[in-house]
Amino acid sequence: MDWDDLRIFLAVARSESLSGAGKLLRIDPATVGRRIARLEGVLSTRLFTKTPQGYTLTRDGQRLMDPALAAEVALASAQDCLRKEDGGLTGQIRLGAPDGVANYLLPQVLAGITAQNPGLEVQLVALPRVFNLSKREADMAVAVSCPETGRLTVQKLTDYHLHLAASREYLSQNPAITCREDLQDHRIIGYIPDMIFDKELDYLGEIGAASPEISSNSVSVQTQLMRAGGGVGMVHDFALPFAPELVHVLPQDISLTRSFWLVRHADDAQIERLNRFAELLAGGVRRELHRLEALT
Repeated sequence: MDWDDLRIFLAVARSESLSGAGKLLRIDPATVGRRIARLEGVLSTRLFTKTPQGYTLTRDGQRLMDPALAAEVALASAQDCLRKEDGGLTGQIRLGAPDGVANYLLPQVLAGITAQNPGLEVQLVALPRVFNLSKREADMAVAVSCPETGRLTVQKLTDYHLHLAASREYLSQNPAITCREDLQDHRIIGYIPDMIFDKELDYLGEIGAASPEISSNSVSVQTQLMRAGGGVGMVHDFALPFAPELVHVLPQDISLTRSFWLVRHADDAQIERLNRFAELLAGGVRRELHRLEALT
C-alpha cells in the first residue's frame, strides 16, 4: 500500500461517490473505481459498501480512516519541513465561511494575505451552512457558533454586532418606528425559518419579531432586499459601509452581539503552513471588522 492508494481512499470516503472523488482528485471516476478495487484486493477486505445513497465505509474501511488521515497529515508536515523557513506561504488552502462574512469581511483580508504570499492559492467557499471538516470540505472554516463535538480545534476570532436596519426610502414612505411595537406595522426581512442552520442566526426569534414576510437563506440577499426598500431586518454592522442606503432602526433598544470562530481539524495542528495562515487570518479579520464597524 502506498500514499496514492490512501489518497484515493480518503477522497471516496469524503465524497461518498466515485464521481465526487474523481472531481477532488481530477481523475476519471472509472480510474477511482479501479484503484479502490485494487486496494481492496491488496488488503483482502471490502472498504466500501455501495448503496443508493452512495459509497459508505464498511467496518474495515472505518478502521482504515485514522491511519489514512495520519498519513495525510504526516505528508503535509513533511512538505512544510522542506519549505524555506523565511519563505512565504505556498500551496492551496480552502476556507469555508457563511456568506455574510465571506461577502463583506473576508475578501479584503484574503486579498492582503495573498498579496504578501504570491505562491499561495486561497479558495473561499461561501455557503449558508455548517462545513464538514472531517470530509475535508475545507481546510478550515469560520463558524458562527462554537462546535461542541468532533475532533476539532476552535479559536475565537472576534465578536461582532447586529442591529435592525432599513433603507432611508422605505422609512420615509412608511409609519415611523419609535418602539418595538411599531415593527408590527412593517414588512420584516429575515432567514427562511426552516433553513436557519445555526441557532445563533435566529435573530428575529431573539428580539421577538414576527416571522418575515420576505425571507432568504442568504444574509447577503437579505441585505440587498433591505437596500431595495423591501422592509426592516437585522444587518451586520460590518456590512453597513457596503450598503449606504441603510440606516439603523431602534439601535438603542435592539442590539445583538455574536462571535466568529475559526474551526480546524485537530490533526492539522501539526501543519505549520496552516498554523501560519490561521494566524494571519485571525489578525486580519479582527482588524478589518473593527475598521468597518467604526464606520457605522
